[in-house]
Parts: sequence; C-alpha cells; structure tokens
Amino acid sequence: MTIPQLTTEQLEAARAAATEARRRRADLKGKVRSGELSLSKALDSAAGDDVLAHVKVVDLLKALPRVGEKRAALVMERLDIAPNRRIRGLGRHQVAGLKAEFSDR
Repeated sequence: MTIPQLTTEQLEAARAAATEARRRRADLKGKVRSGELSLSKALDSAAGDDVLAHVKVVDLLKALPRVGEKRAALVMERLDIAPNRRIRGLGRHQVAGLKAEFSDR
C-alpha cells in the first residue's frame, strides 16, 4: 500500500487541524496547571472529546500543581497505568483511581 499524494490544500488543512489539536491539548493542560480545571473535570471533558482523549496521562498528571515526574510515575504504577497510556486508553477503574487520588484538585 502506498501513501496517497495530498494536494497543497489538503496538506494545509491537515497542518491546520494538527496545530489546532495541539493547541487544544495544551490549553487543557494549561487549565489544569492554573487550577481552573480539576483533574476530574479534565478527565471527563477528555472522555467525550477525541482530540483531548489523545493527551498522555503522565503529561496531564504533571500539569497538576506539586506533581512532578516522580509522583506521576508512582501514582500511575500503583494504579497499573502504563507510562505511555493516553486518556482514551484508561479503564473505568483507572479513571476512578485517578479521581480518588487527586479528588482535592
């Protein structure tokens, strides 16, 4: 199977869509970082949004205040979440565990 050749317009549209998706994911993490959005609400919004569902769980956790690489890794290991897991790939027990762990945020 060969890769289809895209027209200039299709390439521009794909670039614009990718840029918009990155901006929306960064915006979600920014709102979590600033405290405007709790982890629970962020997980809920990502559950119903294909673009936001692509955020890596570790990146979302590191956006929380006072959660760094080490704490994020410990929490994910305890909840049996793979280091490269994205929000879309979480099971309901994992989501519930994350919400319980960070219920105060």
